[in-house]
Parts: sequence; structure tokens; C-alpha cells
Amino acid sequence: MTIGPGFSTHPADGLQVRKRRHIDVCLSEPVEYQTVRTGLERYRLPYNALTQTSLAEIDLSTEFLGVGLRAPVLIGSMTGGSELSGTINRHLAAAAQELGIGMMLGSQRVMLGDDLAPTFQVRDVAPDVLLVGNIGLAQLGPDVVPELRAALGRVGANALAVHTNPLQEAVQRGGDTDFTGSVQRLRELATAIGYPVLLKEVGHGIGAAAAAHLADVPIAAVDVAGAGGTSWARVEQFVRYGRINDPELAEWGIPTAQALVEVRRTLPGMPLVASGGIRTGMDAAKAIALGADVVAIARPLLVPAIESAAAVTDWLARFIAELRICLHGCGAADLAALRESGITTT
Repeated sequence: MTIGPGFSTHPADGLQVRKRRHIDVCLSEPVEYQTVRTGLERYRLPYNALTQTSLAEIDLSTEFLGVGLRAPVLIGSMTGGSELSGTINRHLAAAAQELGIGMMLGSQRVMLGDDLAPTFQVRDVAPDVLLVGNIGLAQLGPDVVPELRAALGRVGANALAVHTNPLQEAVQRGGDTDFTGSVQRLRELATAIGYPVLLKEVGHGIGAAAAAHLADVPIAAVDVAGAGGTSWARVEQFVRYGRINDPELAEWGIPTAQALVEVRRTLPGMPLVASGGIRTGMDAAKAIALGADVVAIARPLLVPAIESAAAVTDWLARFIAELRICLHGCGAADLAALRESGITTT
């Protein structure tokens, strides 16, 4: 029984509607930050006119969360829980398999209590990729571990991303706004779940203050997910009101480069993902030189993912080719050498 346009008395039905609405808004509205940039534009890779590398022999391979990657790239968390989401995820996964990169699923909250696994199941087209499941920090409760472990098992995940998004939830209609005790719940989950756990934001950034809480939490990685790409405070305002009511909230966050530097300084040994406005291979090279282990890309892949797996593959192949040229141009034969290249500020 519906209670209004696009809403249902069944919680999972309401979540499915909202997930589809997120896709529609990201396709049709200006959801990226309007005044905040990633901060990567302030950095320059050193250009070496006498590089001693061969472009064809540049080694982009790495290992992340225990799985080998042919390039330091993840497809970022995007969607799940609707028919279109299932199509998008399968196209993304097929591209990840073709290119030997990783993939992060959208929030699996809709799988808890309702078997919507088919919109997340991609192992038949991506048997070998690093596949990272996803749940919200605000949704972690005392009894979630068995059900969440089962959901990860049903999709064949290698690891779990826990997204923390207090700003998005505060703007969202009916969002989860009580984050008290969330660090302790994260600690308990990471200890009990039996999968490597990655903590991520959704695009407003993890900085030094948040990273300081993680010093004794047994997580495997952090995705800084900084400001400069998609603003989910913008997305949720478009979903809720059809317009931007609170523009300053929509522009709030820690720029990606700043988040990366702060978290690397606070947690020097922590594997890091740089995401949030990563749009080019040069962006990726700068982020890795600043200390990221891998980068993640989401919003630019949405339109290609609706079209076909080949369209996603083409976009990502160009991105990876540019990253390879960046290493060649600064004289770095591999990712370790890139990190030692001496990136400078402008």
C-alpha cells in the first residue's frame, strides 16, 4: 500500500525508490561541488625530459586488501537495490574483470531482511575482481553481523566498506542522524565480521579529526572520499526538495588532497584509497604520489555503465593509459617510484 508518490509502507520498497531516485538525480542535476575543488590542482608532478623508462614496460600492478590489481584503480560505490542498479553493477563488474581492477558495491542495506541480492550479484561476470561490499556506519547495530556476513557471502565479496556519512544522513529525508557510539560499533564489527573492513566517506571527506579515532580500530584501509567531486548533500537536497535549499551545506567538506595528506600523516601505515573528484589519470598519479595506494572513480562511470560494459571499459582504459603516461613522463617505472617522485605544490 503506497502512502504517497514514490513511497511505500514496506521499508525495502522505500529504499529501492530512493536508490533509483539517486540515479535519476545524478544523471539530470548538477550534483558536483560548485565552489570546492579537490585540491589536486595545487600539486605538480615533476616532468623528466630524460626519463629512462619505456612506456610499454611501466608497471601499474599492486595488491590491495589481499587481491592483486593490474592497475591501482577501484570502481567506486554507486548503487544497488533496483532493476537499473543491477544492470549498472553488471556492466561495471564486467569492465573491472576485463581490466583487472577492483569494484566497490553500493550500500547493501537493502539486502538486510530482503533478498535483493540479484542487483548486487556480479561474480558470474567478474569471477576474479576485488569485490568490496558496503554498509552504512549508522546502520550498524548489535545484531547486524550474522545478516551482514550472509549478505557478503551471497555476493562473493572479498572485503567490506563501511561508509560514514553524517552530513548526507542529516540532509536526507528520514536519515539516520544518531552517530553516538559509532566508533565502538565499527571496532566491534571489524573484530567480528571475518572480512577486511575499509572505512569510507561518501564525498565530504575523512580528515585528521576522524582519522585520530581510528588509531586502535582494527580496520584494513581508509577511503578518504574527499570533497571536489559529487556532493551527496547536493544529491539529497535534489531528491528531497527538487532544488538546493541549503547551498552552504552542499559545499561543505574536506578537499580530497587535504584529506589524503591529513589521514596519511595521522595514520602513516594505513592503506589509503583516494576518491572524490578523481577524474583523470593525472589526478590519480598526483593522489598516489601524495600517499594513496589506489584511487576510486564513481560518478563519471554512471552514464557509460547504463550503456554497456564496453563503454565502461573504454572510459577506464583511457584513464589508466593517462596514468601510465604520467609515470613515464616523470621517470617512474612503477608505483613505488611514483611515490618517491617528489610532487610539489604550485
